[in-house]
Amino acid sequence: MYRIQFCIVTEAPLSEGRVTRRRAETRQRLLDTALDVFAEQGFGRTTIEQLCEAAGYTRGAFYSNFTSLDELFLAMWEQQAASYLDDVRKAMQPRELHSVDEAVDAFLAFVPVDDRWYRLTAEFTAHALRNPSLKRVMVAREAAIAETILAILDGPMAQFGRVARDREALAQALVAVHDGTTVQCVLDPDNPEVWERRRALFIHTLNAYTQEQK
Repeated sequence: MYRIQFCIVTEAPLSEGRVTRRRAETRQRLLDTALDVFAEQGFGRTTIEQLCEAAGYTRGAFYSNFTSLDELFLAMWEQQAASYLDDVRKAMQPRELHSVDEAVDAFLAFVPVDDRWYRLTAEFTAHALRNPSLKRVMVAREAAIAETILAILDGPMAQFGRVARDREALAQALVAVHDGTTVQCVLDPDNPEVWERRRALFIHTLNAYTQEQK
């Protein structure tokens, strides 16, 4: 799709609302296409030209929405994380929970272990480790995600009288358990012991980093 750079005087120009909506649709289509292209080819082997061809857009459409593939990937990551966390929030809010075990089971039921998404994020994380400015952005976004997870868990934990000893430490521990056990689940998905250890580690972590509310 070619971006029109001039106005035909015999027709009314597009309204700002229509332009904004069209741009939003273009941006979303690029994000959706990127997920498939990155999964098939890998982030490091994908070019902007390949992505645009797959989405049916020109480079101009890409650069009107993103400055680089790094920026696009971060936007895609943020969107995916927001969707997952929204599902978890909706699932846990109406539930009455009575123990750490029940809270972990409810949480894990809506926290996906996705082979494709794990491979993409692992590759991009390795890429970010070689780029100091990108690494800082990643750290900030991971911290924001962790804080959102804690906010989701605050309500259920309050139901059975527990509170975090150190919120930052608990957030880091939960992220570490999730990341570490996700690798094991992806590598050996048919082994029930792997999944049970994942559950047990989450329970142990919540018990270790929280205390009874005074």
